[in-house]
Amino acid sequence: MSPPWLAFCAAVLLAVAASSTLARASYPPSTSLKVGFYEHSCPQAEDIVREAVRRALARNPGFAPGLIRMHFHDCFVRGCDGSVLINSIPGNTAEKDSVANNPSMRGFEVIDDAKAALEATCPRTVSCADVLTFAARDSASLAGGINYKVPAGRRDGRVSLSDEVLDNNVPGPADKVEELVASFRRKGLSADDMVTLSGAHTIGRSHCSSFTQRIHNFTGKVGTTDPSIEPYYAADLKRQCPMSTDDINDPTVVPLDVVTPREFDNQYYKNVLAHKVPLTSDQTLLTSRRTAAIVKSLAAKERAWKAKFAAAMVKMGKVHVLTGDEGEIREKCFVINHH
Repeated sequence: MSPPWLAFCAAVLLAVAASSTLARASYPPSTSLKVGFYEHSCPQAEDIVREAVRRALARNPGFAPGLIRMHFHDCFVRGCDGSVLINSIPGNTAEKDSVANNPSMRGFEVIDDAKAALEATCPRTVSCADVLTFAARDSASLAGGINYKVPAGRRDGRVSLSDEVLDNNVPGPADKVEELVASFRRKGLSADDMVTLSGAHTIGRSHCSSFTQRIHNFTGKVGTTDPSIEPYYAADLKRQCPMSTDDINDPTVVPLDVVTPREFDNQYYKNVLAHKVPLTSDQTLLTSRRTAAIVKSLAAKERAWKAKFAAAMVKMGKVHVLTGDEGEIREKCFVINHH
């Protein structure tokens, strides 16, 4: 028999989901967040999160792209409310167990460590949504020297549904440019924001299953390859990702940036121009005159890209947020409060 709090959580998740989906469908980016939000209530908050991220990256630099990606996936489903952090329970499969997140998402333990330290210092004060937003910023800072101030004051959502992740929310790796632009527009973000944030693919890795059809079965016939991929790069991808890796549970991965995989730089855009990116959703940026022009500009100006990336991250972090007395401040990021 499940513990009583599990049943309570499931009931709350389902009830709140039914009442809030329509209401939150078209919120504009919030203007109610504030830099220094925890200045008086928990002045050490951002330092505590940064230290947790620093320790994690020292153990495994791969947490940096993982935390940035986690923040993106959080903001694109019900807004930046920490819902991606909630565990599945009997009766409810949560966002983190969507095929878009499991098994590829990394960094949940980093958020849990930061939150535990915050609860020991400032109980029930700092939201998990803010912890994740701070952690994404700190990842960009520690990995690539991209520093920016984060407006805070988000509250935590109480709903996390796996079915919502790919329902016109998180873009897929095979999406075309028109789909990507529309997906970002639904969140109040522009085509320029989309191309700028795609630059996060300068670090991190992709499971082969995200693009095996592109290199082994492009036209529906085994042995065909997307002709937009540079031939030598395509041959290398085929060597690393044979047909047997076309399974979401296959652990085989390749770097998203084959040239400088550990550097948070603008090499991603140069790779797109050279047709040396594994994902369709990256190569497709050249199929639109508008987005192709942005790619070319950012490939030539790394400092400009870093400045735009910081601004776009702040903008994305304001999408559909809960503030004031909305939602809650979770005591543990992986479960809604049960009291």
